[in-house]
Amino acid sequence: MYEMGSLKHSFLLDPGIIFLNHGSFGAVPHPVFDVYQHWQREMEKQPVEFLGRKINAYLAKARCAVADYLNTDKDNLVFVPNATHGINTVARSLHLSPGDEVLSTDHEYGAMDRTWHFIAKASNITYRQHAITLPVNDPSVLLDELFADVSPKTRLIFISHISSPTSIIFPIREICIRARKLGILTLIDGAHVPGQIPLNLEDLQPDFYTGNFHKWLCAPKGTAFLYGRPAVQHLIEPLVVSWGYEAEIPGTSTFQDYLGWTGTQDFSAYLSVPTAIDFQSQNDWKSAQNTCHDCAAQTLERWTSISKLTSLYASDRWYAQMVTLQVPPKYPPLELKSRLMDEYKIEIPVIEWGDRQFVRLSVQAYNTTQDLDALIGALSELFGFSA
Repeated sequence: MYEMGSLKHSFLLDPGIIFLNHGSFGAVPHPVFDVYQHWQREMEKQPVEFLGRKINAYLAKARCAVADYLNTDKDNLVFVPNATHGINTVARSLHLSPGDEVLSTDHEYGAMDRTWHFIAKASNITYRQHAITLPVNDPSVLLDELFADVSPKTRLIFISHISSPTSIIFPIREICIRARKLGILTLIDGAHVPGQIPLNLEDLQPDFYTGNFHKWLCAPKGTAFLYGRPAVQHLIEPLVVSWGYEAEIPGTSTFQDYLGWTGTQDFSAYLSVPTAIDFQSQNDWKSAQNTCHDCAAQTLERWTSISKLTSLYASDRWYAQMVTLQVPPKYPPLELKSRLMDEYKIEIPVIEWGDRQFVRLSVQAYNTTQDLDALIGALSELFGFSA
């Protein structure tokens, strides 16, 4: 069994900070960061050769490693800088007609809600957010309630695999299969998935899926992927038009042509993703994930017992290494976040969701039980509870 904190020395984090916010910007281990810098140095030795003659082969090799990790074909994947970029690429490509509907939930990441509000305003479509009441006991009830909100105008279901505000793991496979039978496209926001829970794209059967590598997979910042099911890849247009448009590169699809090259950039982070996969594989990451999950569950149970506030979860099957803890609305969110950082050196996000306030706890392999004790102690002191 993995011992909490035993990989702490592998990360570059400031030892004076209790970092419980891996879900926002994940930390990168030394071996991965070293490879990242190696690629940057290689590029600077001969930039024209690196970017003009070698980069396509380098990226293809990296995509092979990623495809094996995600269980799909490498040509179904392209690198993008983040999941927001991936979602915008699909959202802008679909050319929905006035009156069409995008069905989502009230558990989505705020930036993505804003994306759909923008598109709804520009294209005169409807973005509807189905309210999912927590806790959920039975996934089939959630599915039935979500699909009861489907209308003849529903063209796309957009939903998170792991919710950013509530940390809920949604039954994505069942959602994708049911939507396909109804002729409805699916776009899955998997920003928090790679490296936190297993991801098998061929089994899940989404139409489009995007996920970050720079969160739970511990890859450098600005690394993510966009997946397109082969039958719908032709729907995708370039968000940024560059040399891939009208390229007609032999043996590639427009999905690869349009999105593989969008202009000069530093590809070093993308090329480092296979090293992040290897790092986790070499360090018994499944055991680390399980231990982190258990610690997250224990911390939630402790805080719920101390605060007497309701948990969002019917059981620990609904979350992984990231869990959302309700707190009293005693402080404005920015004040609470600042006090936790300034007074207790705890980096953790404070979230408003619905009419309630929460802190979102991320437990990663570099954390210790002392880190979690410190969080419980700080929250108890700030809110006047006895720990």
